[in-house]
Amino acid sequence: MARMPTARSLRLAGIGTAGGLVSGLFGVGGGSVIVPLLIIWLGYGEREATGTSLVAIVPTAAVGMGVQALYGNVRLGEGLLIGLPALGGVVLGTYLQQRIRARTVSFLFAALLVAVAADLVVR
Repeated sequence: MARMPTARSLRLAGIGTAGGLVSGLFGVGGGSVIVPLLIIWLGYGEREATGTSLVAIVPTAAVGMGVQALYGNVRLGEGLLIGLPALGGVVLGTYLQQRIRARTVSFLFAALLVAVAADLVVR
């Protein structure tokens, strides 16, 4: 007999669904949806939420890229020109994240989200 999903499993599935929906709709989902929900709904620390979100982004991005490619919306060369240098940024960002207080990381992330939201509203 199959086990019933736990409340935690249902929340994780809900977070994944929300992240995938926003990713497909806007091209974002990990940092702006998954990380905050892992922190708020499940009590993850900032670092654990970031690492967990990065795992979730791999299949989400792969499927999203495939579906967008079917619609003719992918510029592969330009995407690689962005993505390859971003690998160095990920290494640097992770290095810095491990050396900055978690509270400071949360504040910087919140400030980034507010700045992006403000920019989108005034456009």
